[in-house]
Amino acid sequence: MPASSSNSSLSTLPMTITDGLLSAATWLASPNYNVRPKGLSIDAIVIHNISLPPNEFGACDSSGTHYVKALFTNQLDWDAHPYFQTIKGAEVSAHLFIERDGAITQFVNFNERAWHAGRSSYLGRPECNDYSIGIELEGSDFVSFTSAQYEKLAAVIAAIYKAYPKTRRHLTGHSDIAPGRKTDPGDYFEWVRLREGISKITMI
Repeated sequence: MPASSSNSSLSTLPMTITDGLLSAATWLASPNYNVRPKGLSIDAIVIHNISLPPNEFGACDSSGTHYVKALFTNQLDWDAHPYFQTIKGAEVSAHLFIERDGAITQFVNFNERAWHAGRSSYLGRPECNDYSIGIELEGSDFVSFTSAQYEKLAAVIAAIYKAYPKTRRHLTGHSDIAPGRKTDPGDYFEWVRLREGISKITMI
C-alpha cells in the first residue's frame, strides 16, 4: 500500500521512507519497472528533468491527468500533441516526479528498478537503473527550477540518504551518466543550492 495519498497533509512533516515508499509522496503505480539484480545495493541518485510537451509545465490531458504522469503509467494519448508521436510507445518511469509547486508523486518503489536512465554508466559501472534511484523534476534545460522544487528535493534526498546510506556520495545528473545522449537536468540546475539544502537538513 502507498505511504500516502496526499501531499498537502504531509507537506510540513519530516520525510521518511518505509519499505521503499516515501511518506510525503502521492502513490501512482507505474507498470514500467522490474526487480533489481540480486546482490546490487542501491547506491546512487540520478536527477532528471522532464516536461510534456517540451518546455510546457502543468499540461494535462482531457481527463485532467498530468501528461508526465500519463507517460509514466502508459496512459499518454499519443495523438494529443505532435511531439508525442516522436516518443510513441515509450515505456519509461522514475521513482519520483516533483512538480513545479513541489508536489511529489511516487511511481515505483525505491526497492524496485525504475526505467529512468536508459543506456548509462556511472563511475565505470553500466546500467544505472540497476542500482540507482531516479528523480524527475518538472522543468527543462532552458528555465530555472522553483524554490519549492529545491526544498522538496533536498528533503527527499535527505530521506533517501537515511534509508539507503550508500547513496550519500553518489548524487549525479542524467547528463553525467549518459553524456552526449542526455543533457538534463541542465545548466539551470543549481547543484550547490541543492547540496546546501541537503546539508541543512542532515545536520539537524
